[in-house]
Amino acid sequence: MFRFENPQYLYLLIVLAALAVLHYYAIYRKNIKIRKFGDPDLIKQLLIDVSKVRPEIKFWLAQLALASFIVALARPQFGTRVDVAERQGIECIIALDVSNSMLAEDVKPNRLEKAKMLISSMVDKMNDDKVGLIVFAGQAFTQLPITSDYVSAKMFLDTVDPSMITVQGTDVAEALNLGMKSFTQQENVSRAIFVITDGEDNEGMAVEAAKNAASAGVHVYMLGVGNPNGAPIPIPNTDRHIIDEEGNTVMSKLNEEMCKEIAKAGNGAYIYVDNSSSAQDKLQAQIDKLSKAKLESHIYSEYDEQYQGFVILGLILLLIDALLLERQNHAFNLTRFFKK
Repeated sequence: MFRFENPQYLYLLIVLAALAVLHYYAIYRKNIKIRKFGDPDLIKQLLIDVSKVRPEIKFWLAQLALASFIVALARPQFGTRVDVAERQGIECIIALDVSNSMLAEDVKPNRLEKAKMLISSMVDKMNDDKVGLIVFAGQAFTQLPITSDYVSAKMFLDTVDPSMITVQGTDVAEALNLGMKSFTQQENVSRAIFVITDGEDNEGMAVEAAKNAASAGVHVYMLGVGNPNGAPIPIPNTDRHIIDEEGNTVMSKLNEEMCKEIAKAGNGAYIYVDNSSSAQDKLQAQIDKLSKAKLESHIYSEYDEQYQGFVILGLILLLIDALLLERQNHAFNLTRFFKK
């Protein structure tokens, strides 16, 4: 595993980008002054010893050297020793609906963002559990394999949006089937799949998939987000809403009955998600009911420092920069080296 011990120093790379901008702005201003002074071609003939290429090479050598030192400050490391830690927890897969209907704003800020906030709070309360993330619409994909790395879980969660899946629909069955394949092979562990959706299952077979999960000892929990009365679906980056072929505004309704049916078949529970925090409390109560078992996690406990190579590289680049003169060296004219 690769990591930076002090990643905050990498922000200094922004300074190098700013220096590059200032460098080329200075060249631009210099060229303007030369044009005001006289004919640029005539001036070039008079300044035969002045090289245009060498200053550029020296600038970028210095930039690369500084970049190497900055990376060295961040202390790049490779994990060299893996320890197996035993923890008391459960395995859970979160299946998040990212179909366009999840953009409806009957809960604030919208169904999808409310679901993401709910998942984020759920992950914050985890200690020794493992979590994986699946996104689905007309198809289902693994966004994050099951892990005990909660930082990565929240990072991947932040990137979720409806554009990830082009095939529209709400295939809960495929999400459940993929979830069943996402657990570890460890035995005697409580497992659960939490499906967060508006319940508009256009594909069917979800109840059958939930029954199969329950028969394998996996609990299926359905979290219905939205309003049963329905809400229009906004078109991103516009003030318009999705309409049907007849020009009528499409109203997306939370299908609570379907959610309840799937949860019952999956030996789980249905939780209604609205603008209050009650769903979070009910969700945590359901998680607490699941029996904790010993989970094995692989953790890197020792790391090898890799900064030395970047320090050496930076010093070599500075040495080359010091040896390279800005003016042309006539000793190399016969070989046409550094001609410019």
